[in-house]
Amino acid sequence: MLWRRRIEPFTRPLVYAWFRWNRGLTLGVRGLVTDKEGRVLLIQHTCVPGWYMPGGGVERGETAETAVARELQEEAGVRVIGRPRLLSAHDNNARHPGDHVLVYRIEAWEPCAASAQGEIHEVGWFAPDALPDDVTPATRRRIVEALEGVESDPLW
Repeated sequence: MLWRRRIEPFTRPLVYAWFRWNRGLTLGVRGLVTDKEGRVLLIQHTCVPGWYMPGGGVERGETAETAVARELQEEAGVRVIGRPRLLSAHDNNARHPGDHVLVYRIEAWEPCAASAQGEIHEVGWFAPDALPDDVTPATRRRIVEALEGVESDPLW
């Protein structure tokens, strides 16, 4: 197990308290990227277990579209071409009080160098019908909603 994953349960309350004090409400973004074979791009962080769509927090002075493009480049080495398409918005209050997550579909992109240092453990491409066992439940739901045309759940 990676050392960051061992300490994350202890540091999470401090990080969340900082975000709430510093930001009030928080907004996150996730990017659904597929390749020519229809595989979905997923990442594993060094600090938490499981596979996720790339993404992160929207910073002050940044649009959500800019944030998802920045996060994709940092975490996964994906440079967005054109504008991302907003798919859905979700309340993430159960996991992080005051948090909301926007999911974007990335329809045009090109590979580039990932710039995140030490944040990402692994990047992978997976067929939608063969996702890893430890993909997070919310990530799995968002993929099904987007690719199978299922109505999106407002809760993350």
